[in-house]
Amino acid sequence: MLGGRRPERRARAGRRRRLLRAPSSGTRQTLVALALNSLTSFVAGASLSAITGTLRDLPGLLVLVPAAIGLRGNVFSALGSRLSTTVHLGTFRVSARRDSVFGQNVAASLVLSLGISLVAALGASVLVLALGVSDRPNVGDLLLVSILGGMIASVVVLAATVGLSVAATRFGWDLDNLVAPIVSTLGDVVTIPALWVASLLIGVPLLSQSLTVALVAVAAVLSAFAWRTPLDILRRIVRESAPVLTAAVGFSMLAGLVLEKRLELFESVAALLILQPAFVSSAGALGGILSSRLSTAFQLGLIEPDLLPDRRARETGLVVAMLAAPVALFNAVGAHAVALVLGVRSPGLLALLGVSLLAGLVVVAFVLAVAYYGTMAATRVGLDPDTHGIPLVTSTVDFVGAVALILAVVALGIS
Repeated sequence: MLGGRRPERRARAGRRRRLLRAPSSGTRQTLVALALNSLTSFVAGASLSAITGTLRDLPGLLVLVPAAIGLRGNVFSALGSRLSTTVHLGTFRVSARRDSVFGQNVAASLVLSLGISLVAALGASVLVLALGVSDRPNVGDLLLVSILGGMIASVVVLAATVGLSVAATRFGWDLDNLVAPIVSTLGDVVTIPALWVASLLIGVPLLSQSLTVALVAVAAVLSAFAWRTPLDILRRIVRESAPVLTAAVGFSMLAGLVLEKRLELFESVAALLILQPAFVSSAGALGGILSSRLSTAFQLGLIEPDLLPDRRARETGLVVAMLAAPVALFNAVGAHAVALVLGVRSPGLLALLGVSLLAGLVVVAFVLAVAYYGTMAATRVGLDPDTHGIPLVTSTVDFVGAVALILAVVALGIS
């Protein structure tokens, strides 16, 4: 009897070990990347709390901020995911030739970053006017901040994405575990200061207006060229990505609108403004990790893109979900600590823990569903899941995360 139970217990233990190891052989890499994501997102939150005066003086900027941050993460996480697939296939090569696979991927990412920054500024202007946030949005100022700030941030994030891909190839890292959290981290940290630097040029005689016109012209011309270019990979990425990124920007601006409407609350309880980028970025990073893993697995034929997730897909999702609780706790503790260091108001550690865990529970369930079905749907209709999966997750989580955070704050009576 006992002899019969031992093999069964050993089999169950083996299944548990495989559950933790097989779909997440890079779990330690992932935890390190997520910790780095949160730590640097606190810098983004602190930066955001430090420029509340600029946010108040330039109506629509706070609406634009989540879209600008999300755009960098979406564009360059998708680039990293595509490069990750080439790493897995053994075809990854760094090349300066414009017709190379690498060159076309990089060019597409830069063009999309510029073009969608132009769209984001116009969209933010329309949104704040239509919904009564401001009766006089300055379209020129928002265009300057969005495109110039986006250019500055894009150069930094692109360099990091390429460097990470090269390092992953050299040291045998799994890029799927690293690219989403690290790229979204850099998007958070770099974009807010870049937007602020660009905003310093507002009102400078002649320079600001002429620079705005030049930036709009460059963004429009490059986007038109990429849309019609004979370079197949560049044209395909731009045409497939532009609609989903435009939709992503729309969702992210709705998140910014939620924050703009509650700006007084975030100003008075600054720890919540510090927590917000880390909370949303972590949720997006978890979704990006799952989407990137699933994308690679679908393209390699390891998982079938079925309506009901198979065992391997469920195990992959479960491992990602298990990471959510410690990340939520870490974010709450970190936001409280940063608030104490900066001398700004916090509702207390327990209150922040409650907000982070309650909102996180809602967002993680949403992320798991969107990551699987978004990537699965792209695969089934013949689109590149690397191009569509991550932007879909990270953009929708911006809005859902902002709403979930506000609802958790209201439910816990924080004011």
